[in-house]
Amino acid sequence: MKESILIMGAGGRLGYAAGEAFRDAGWHVKSLVRPGKAAWAPPKTEVVEVVTRDSAVEAARGCAVVLNALNPAITMWRRDAMSHAYAGIAAAEANGATLLYPGNVWNFGQGMPELLDENTPMHPTMEKGRMRAEIEQRIKEACDRGMRAIVLRSGDFFGSGRGSWFDLVVVKELERNRITYPGPDDVIHPWAYVPDLAETAVLLAKKRDDFSSFETFGFPGHAITGRELIRTIEAITGNAANVRHMSWWMLKTVGRLTAVGRDLADFEYLWTVPHRIDGSKLEAAIGKIPHTPLNRAVSTTLRGLGFRT
Repeated sequence: MKESILIMGAGGRLGYAAGEAFRDAGWHVKSLVRPGKAAWAPPKTEVVEVVTRDSAVEAARGCAVVLNALNPAITMWRRDAMSHAYAGIAAAEANGATLLYPGNVWNFGQGMPELLDENTPMHPTMEKGRMRAEIEQRIKEACDRGMRAIVLRSGDFFGSGRGSWFDLVVVKELERNRITYPGPDDVIHPWAYVPDLAETAVLLAKKRDDFSSFETFGFPGHAITGRELIRTIEAITGNAANVRHMSWWMLKTVGRLTAVGRDLADFEYLWTVPHRIDGSKLEAAIGKIPHTPLNRAVSTTLRGLGFRT
C-alpha cells in the first residue's frame, strides 16, 4: 500500500518539485493549493483546494507525512508566515503525521559562523529571522506534545521555477548580457538546487521512524562564491557578462520608500558574511546526498527560465 503525503503549497517551487519527487518515488501525493489553482499542482497527484486551517487538517487525514512548503511573498512574510506555520503544525499534529519543514539560515543572524550545523546557536538579527526561530520553536513544542517533525535547512533556492535571488536579481538581465550579484565576489554563499532538495526530502521521509521526535538536518547544496557562480553562468552562455553589484546603500535609502525595498534591505549581511551549511548529519542519516553538479544545475535552471544555453 502506498504511503501518503500532503504537500501544502504544492503550486510553489519547492512544493511542486517535492510533489513530483514523492510521486515518482511511489507515494500517493495530495497537492494542497489555493482555490482555482489546481493547474499549478504536479500532474498525477490528488489536488486539494483549501482556504482554512481546518480544511488543511482534513486534507491531511490518512497521510503519514505533511510537507509545509507554503512560503509567503517577502512583502507578506510578516502577515502570513506564522499562520502558514501553524496550519502545517495543526495538519500534522491532528493526524499523527510527521511534519517536514524547510528551514533556512535567517535564524542565525549577522554574527553567524562560517560553518552552520545543527548545534549552531540562533541569534537572529532581523525580524524575519526571529520569526523563523519562533516557528521552529513552535514545531519543537508540538513535538514535546507528541508530534514528529524534521526541519531540512538549506540556502537560497535556484531551479524549478521563479521567485528567488537567482532569477529575480542575479540573471534578471541576462538577455542583455548583464549579471547582478548581491554581494562581494569572494564571499561563500549557500545555494540549494530545488530538485536535489526535493529528492532529499523523500529520503528523509522514508527514514523518519529512525529519528527522534524533533530532528534538524542541514542540506549543504552548493556553497560557492559569487565569482564561481558568475564564471559558471558565463561558461554556459559562452559570453563574458557585464557584472554589476547590487547597491545596498540605494536599497537602504531610497529603496525603503517601497515595500519590497524595506523587506530586502535586511538581507545584506547574508551576502557579506561568508557561510555554508554542514551536511555531515544528513549524510550519516541518508547516505549520499543528492547533488547535481553546479554547471548542470545552473544550465537546467537557465533553460527553465527561458534562456538559451
